Amino acid sequence: MSDLNSSAMEKRLIINADDFGICEGVNKGIVEAHCKGVLTSGTIMVNMLAAEQAVESARGLANFGVGIHLNLTEGRPVSKEEDVKCMLDSDGKFALSAGKLAIRAALRGKVRAAIEAELSAQIQWVIDRGIKPTHLDSHKHIHSFPAIFRIVCRLAKQFGIPAIRFCYEPERVSSSPWPMSDAQGRTRATIVRIMAKVNRWQDKGFFKTDALYGVAHTGKININFFRAVSLYNPYRTAEVMTHPGYIYDLDASQTRLVNQREAELEALCSEKTKQFFKEAGIKLVHYGELR
Repeated sequence: MSDLNSSAMEKRLIINADDFGICEGVNKGIVEAHCKGVLTSGTIMVNMLAAEQAVESARGLANFGVGIHLNLTEGRPVSKEEDVKCMLDSDGKFALSAGKLAIRAALRGKVRAAIEAELSAQIQWVIDRGIKPTHLDSHKHIHSFPAIFRIVCRLAKQFGIPAIRFCYEPERVSSSPWPMSDAQGRTRATIVRIMAKVNRWQDKGFFKTDALYGVAHTGKININFFRAVSLYNPYRTAEVMTHPGYIYDLDASQTRLVNQREAELEALCSEKTKQFFKEAGIKLVHYGELR
């Protein structure tokens, strides 16, 4: 890990909204969380129905970082390559769970070729619409799977994208004085943390942050969580992963995060949250502002 922050060094925090483009209500919430709250960044899920709207919304936002939320488990592919069909069902939708995807990517070159074709198409889709991506992350942390991470690094280099989300969440985040997380969240964070350590060994050149927050607490982020980040984060540069939005048109079959989105939106726009970060002397930035 990078050296911990000294008191003389300014702390920088990226607050990113995943799932930008999944539906109109989520897009509306993300825009509101940036304009009225502390959200600094969002990552577009390009194969979702409201992705074009997300691009249009992003163009109108000042000082908002726009990355890509790589996705291989929900919806239909962007790529028209024949290779991609090995990941699809008979209806042409992604068929593999995150776990099966990880295993097949590790064992089958055909699957890795399909992954590269699809992820390349997703990145190109954003660039073709005039957006210069600040970074890459992914739905269900698929970019952290070691066999897929190598592909994502290769594509980041090919497309000139300078940063990839580093999914390392310190173990202490799952215990007091941080808000309580559930057993499922702690297990998820442990698995992702192990993969992040492997990723750092594979290629650390695209990592611009020291830690990620929100893995163990996915679906449970609120004002108390942001207070903990402001008080207990020791790193100079960190990211918080959030999922804000309105849910009036959200398809619950595409995400397990439904009602919590509006609670996260409220927390992101809260004056208390703003005050926590101000009092802690934390500078809110996006990936495009990191060197």
